[in-house]
Amino acid sequence: MIKATILERVFEYKEKDIQLLLTDPNPEWNPETVMNFYANTYPMLTTAKISTPEIREDKIFFKMESVLGTKG
Repeated sequence: MIKATILERVFEYKEKDIQLLLTDPNPEWNPETVMNFYANTYPMLTTAKISTPEIREDKIFFKMESVLGTKG
């Protein structure tokens, strides 16, 4: 028997000595909307982008990466 489950989403941000693991405020929102929601509390997310999701520990991790200070 095959069992389908919905994996919990976690939003991850790392920069130098800052590490955030943020829970999903609304599973119906797309990842960009979640990032914009959290940008009100964490201003560094206003210039971040979301990379390809990764499945770890039976959760989907969305990595938010700063684009400030990068070339290209």
